[in-house]
Amino acid sequence: MRPPSATSRLLTTVVVAVMLVGFFARAAQLRNDVLYSVGADFKGFDPADSGDVISAAMVSRVYEGLLEYAYLDRPYRAEPRLAEAMPEVSADGLTYTFHIKKGVHFSDDPCFPGRKGREVTAVDFVYSFTRVLDPKVESTGDWIFVNHVAGAKEWVAKGDPTAKIPGFVAADRYTLQIKLRQPYPQLIWVLTMPYAFVIPHEAVEHYGREFRSHPVGTGPYVLKDWRFNYRVEFVRNPSFNGQSYPTTGEPADREAGLLEDAGKPLPLTDRVVDYEIQEFYTIWQMFLGGQIASTGISKDYFEKVINPQLELSDALKKRGVRLYKTPEMSLWYIAFNMKDPLIGASPDPVINEKHKKIRQAFALAIDVDQYCTVIHNNRETPANTILPAGLAGHTETPYPYRFNRARAKQLLAEAGYPDGRDANGNPLRLTMISSGAGSTEARQQGEFLVEQLHAIGIELLSQQLSFAEYLRREHDGEMQVIYAGWIADYPDGQNFLQLLYGPNKTPGVNFCDYQNDEFDRLYEKVLTMQDSPERSALYEKMSNIAIADCPWALMTYSLAYGLFQPWFQNYKPHAFPYPNAKFYKVLPH
Repeated sequence: MRPPSATSRLLTTVVVAVMLVGFFARAAQLRNDVLYSVGADFKGFDPADSGDVISAAMVSRVYEGLLEYAYLDRPYRAEPRLAEAMPEVSADGLTYTFHIKKGVHFSDDPCFPGRKGREVTAVDFVYSFTRVLDPKVESTGDWIFVNHVAGAKEWVAKGDPTAKIPGFVAADRYTLQIKLRQPYPQLIWVLTMPYAFVIPHEAVEHYGREFRSHPVGTGPYVLKDWRFNYRVEFVRNPSFNGQSYPTTGEPADREAGLLEDAGKPLPLTDRVVDYEIQEFYTIWQMFLGGQIASTGISKDYFEKVINPQLELSDALKKRGVRLYKTPEMSLWYIAFNMKDPLIGASPDPVINEKHKKIRQAFALAIDVDQYCTVIHNNRETPANTILPAGLAGHTETPYPYRFNRARAKQLLAEAGYPDGRDANGNPLRLTMISSGAGSTEARQQGEFLVEQLHAIGIELLSQQLSFAEYLRREHDGEMQVIYAGWIADYPDGQNFLQLLYGPNKTPGVNFCDYQNDEFDRLYEKVLTMQDSPERSALYEKMSNIAIADCPWALMTYSLAYGLFQPWFQNYKPHAFPYPNAKFYKVLPH
């Protein structure tokens, strides 16, 4: 899943909260309101277009799917949400049968006769899943089904929207079957994602292109008001199908007070208001004023808030403010366009090897340790594999391209660019795009990398784009070098490895168009494997293959810092927190 901003550190300090610690916990009570700050672009409420963190959070306010994560349980576990129970799986692992809860209704809306929301049925899931695969919708989430569901790939190729996909079957009003081409152990996880949430066809047909502004779901909230680039307000959904706060969790949860609301109906707050605030100064003043419940910490404020031991300052401790530090299942990296004639792959083995050396020299030229200190206050650590810690396949194997300027210069010379110039004396010029337009921190980040590359003779032009334009360029493969990030969609390393799988090239998630036949062969092998030491070993091997080819220069893993008011309750760090606002509580203050 795309982070809300791939480069802006100013945004990222806000986005730190957005990502895994704070954003979904940014609730505060102010005259009976719950306030949130966003700090990044928000695309709308279409589940089929929920591939970034902000959009996934907003979609999860109003929509739901068959499954969701058990909020307090660790390790992560999926549990039924709109399904009556976990699916029945056939002996060959190819058919998943879900029995859908009866009596679940879409919220009331003008798209329905008499404005009365109707009951959700299996046909609605077939419609919603099929829509994710419809090329006309241009969903960024088609990858969750297209190579796995029986007949999906053929349906997409045929382009006949009136035809049915054999793998999505409404066996009766409340029975849904998903039939697969081959075993797909990740299916349970992807069904927790907003891409797989259920929508009514009436809303899509009634609102047309404006559907993304008129969500009609079954979730805990309904949209009351959306003022673009300013404010989004939700109120409790009166037809929300009964769900209660969990009664079990980890042993320490009860001591932490996380089970005091066990069994109470959800959501625990009546109203949610999300404000989009770009300036951290404003966010910080609101936090100090008790107007918002949580915030990230900007680079410029970090030393005022966090002491040299990386703990909360005494001043904030006295106010009762709490600090959460949460490792993220995320990776930041610099990706090279493998179709680029200057640095990409080539059928000529001699040229191909030279281009690889340029990419390796690029990676070796960056002092990531210094980058973490100067740009991120050591809130990030150098990445060493494609799989972040916490995922099967991650190892502590040293990254082969740790900062080595002499080696970088040597490789650059071997590639035909001694001191960064070709045989005619022309400099090697590369252009890198990132998000965070207008952000001081994004600019500083770009300047840092420009200086690092300049030291080996590469002239790097760093361009910061709006997040929307950044995503478009990434989607279309319109870039030479790109500063990118990925947050795990689910706790399986396959989610990161798919970004380098050949058939996922643009407009798929393999936006650098990397291709390695051995990598692809192993990827197709592991896709059908259940979690096991053998599969983890193959994940590690695939990571090593990609690192050797160097389509990415690995940068960092993140440690998110979040500050929380003492009256904000029931927050537990979660790697996949999108629907968790319904569990949060705000005490009178």
